[in-house]
Amino acid sequence: MNKKKILITGASGFIGSSTVDKALALGYETWAGIRQSSIREFLQDERIRFIDLNYADKTKLKSQLLDFVNKNGYFDVIVHIAGLTKAVRKADFDKVNDEYTRNFVDALIEINAVPASFIFMSTLGVMGVGDEINYTPLPSNHIPNPNTAYGKSKLKAENYLKNLGGFPYVILRPTGVYGARDKDYLILMRAVQNGFDIGVGFRKQLLTFIYIDDLVKIIFSCIDKNIYRKEYYVADGDVYTDVEFNTIVRQTVQRKHVVRLKIPLWIVKFAAFINEKICGLLGKATAFNTDKYQIMKQRNWSCDVSSLKTDLDFQPDFRLKEGIEKTVEWYKENGWL
Repeated sequence: MNKKKILITGASGFIGSSTVDKALALGYETWAGIRQSSIREFLQDERIRFIDLNYADKTKLKSQLLDFVNKNGYFDVIVHIAGLTKAVRKADFDKVNDEYTRNFVDALIEINAVPASFIFMSTLGVMGVGDEINYTPLPSNHIPNPNTAYGKSKLKAENYLKNLGGFPYVILRPTGVYGARDKDYLILMRAVQNGFDIGVGFRKQLLTFIYIDDLVKIIFSCIDKNIYRKEYYVADGDVYTDVEFNTIVRQTVQRKHVVRLKIPLWIVKFAAFINEKICGLLGKATAFNTDKYQIMKQRNWSCDVSSLKTDLDFQPDFRLKEGIEKTVEWYKENGWL
């Protein structure tokens, strides 16, 4: 009996490589979609098969996919994680996150190679600003209104998928994803370890999280339960203030005393703008930019995840404290912290 084939795009990244690990553990014939130039640090398992798809040119992409199907058969599942989270030019977000996704999906349709399940990794950022007065969670029927170039590009791709009649998409909109191999939260944890507890803005901020293993579990639960044409907020269901989050980090890295700094939003905004301009002149993409400022400014990241429980019977295996402990342990074992 042939194994089911799964393609995971963006496989060299934090979420992608973790998804590859799970696919292998579940017995899939696992194809990692990466560029030739991508670092394969976390893709060392000899069972992994590699493919470099040309999303920029639909004609070439169709030819690649046809050649693959003729030699290997169809993909049963595609998890499309590939995308830009930072860019030199904001127009690049639309090119990679929206246009490349359209090319990919169109190519699959035109060669009759649509998989049984197509999981699209989006972001909670497509929803924009929620209730920052009463701090109620984003409801499932909230109309998306992104305020970042990244969020807008992801929403365009989401809407394209939704407008394709019968296409078997599932859209996942994760909140803050953390865990082994992640470099974003590593910056904050290093700051705490060095004695600095840094916050942005003076108003209360509510944060939500999802541990990488739980996000990956949700991906494969959608596949196993034959979920189609639905979208989900992805979070563990708990809500924390920024102070509570930093306290858990401080306790985990065993830092008894820290200097607490609250930086006014106007300073962060100005710094993000200047850093973006300088990096743009140097031709370098930066994670600290005006998009990032909008994310840091947002005060309420809580969201209604009841549909995860209803449709997928989802219960997180890792609450924040346990997840942070495992993350810090991995950082230390690998010399990152």
